[in-house]
Amino acid sequence: MQTIDSAYNATHEVNRSKFIAHLVPIDEFEITKARLKKEHPKANHIVYATRNLNEFDQIVENSSDDGEPKGCAGIPSLNVLRGKDMINVAVLIVRYFGGIKLGTGGMARAYASSVKSVLDIASLQSYEKLIEYSFKTTYSDIDKTMHKLKELGITQIDRDFGVQDVEWKLRTTQEILNKL
Repeated sequence: MQTIDSAYNATHEVNRSKFIAHLVPIDEFEITKARLKKEHPKANHIVYATRNLNEFDQIVENSSDDGEPKGCAGIPSLNVLRGKDMINVAVLIVRYFGGIKLGTGGMARAYASSVKSVLDIASLQSYEKLIEYSFKTTYSDIDKTMHKLKELGITQIDRDFGVQDVEWKLRTTQEILNKL
């Protein structure tokens, strides 16, 4: 499986219709959707497709045609994400109608092509599941522990300073956790 860590966008034009595809990490989906609705009030449609893992490691998929003919926009976009084995991502496509009707097949191809164009410029990374791990140390071991965590490349760290000790909460891969 593959994923991304930052947002990307690409513009694709078909018969004077403009398709602006935005590929974002899944946790930025709702914010991006709201922002695009404000930035593009004259856009005819804002279609989306999402793929993410839930807490049971099941793939959850969702798509919307946003007023386009049923199955002509969201599903073709989702199929491109499936084909690239993308996970924890969302793609939102803003469409401005160019005056020429594309037909259902042409529309499906146009949406799929716009998703492919943004995936082509995106920096794809191999997906690794993050595991939460917690442990406690004394106050005198804070510097030594922090040095070891940084040495291993662990960046998602929360600390809770108690009366007698420090509780550490980490999010990292199983491989790095084994090294720790």
